[in-house]
Amino acid sequence: MPRSEKEKMIAGEPYHAADPELTAERLRAHGLCCELRHVSPADTARLTALTRELLSAAEPDAVLTPPFFCDYGYNIKAGKRFYVNSGCVILDVAPVFIGDDVMFGPCAQVYTATHPLDPKLRASGIESGKSISIGDTVWIGGGAILCPGVSIGAGAVIGAGSVVTRDIPAGVLAVGNPCRVIREL
Repeated sequence: MPRSEKEKMIAGEPYHAADPELTAERLRAHGLCCELRHVSPADTARLTALTRELLSAAEPDAVLTPPFFCDYGYNIKAGKRFYVNSGCVILDVAPVFIGDDVMFGPCAQVYTATHPLDPKLRASGIESGKSISIGDTVWIGGGAILCPGVSIGAGAVIGAGSVVTRDIPAGVLAVGNPCRVIREL
């Protein structure tokens, strides 16, 4: 039996993003992100309900500070006490695994989506994704970018504005573009 485009997407295989099922699921997530942007910060019950609906695979105490944007939401598997500051983007075409006690600074960006380098193949609408893993007690500084396929070890700190293009070990401070380990913590 042939695999669906969604199954291929989640597995990190080439898939067609224009697939009707995926298009409907993206529209749902984008609508929830839009709703989040328009809820009063004082309406914590509504913010919590929308966050739970959007991030169905996250622990129920996840906190999103709008605006927030993601592709699907269900591929974001976050542990306890996950906090996302305003302006963050998680392109979750592949799974994003986030440990307990992880914090994202404002405008942090997580990209699992990749595209073919060949222009003809890219124009065909084929794309793929590479999963990202973030360990427990990680802090992602404001404006940092995590590129497809990277892993961040437990207890690491990624400095503001850094571009993470390769794995970062546990218990280190890493900064820059490309992001490099500066010292152990």
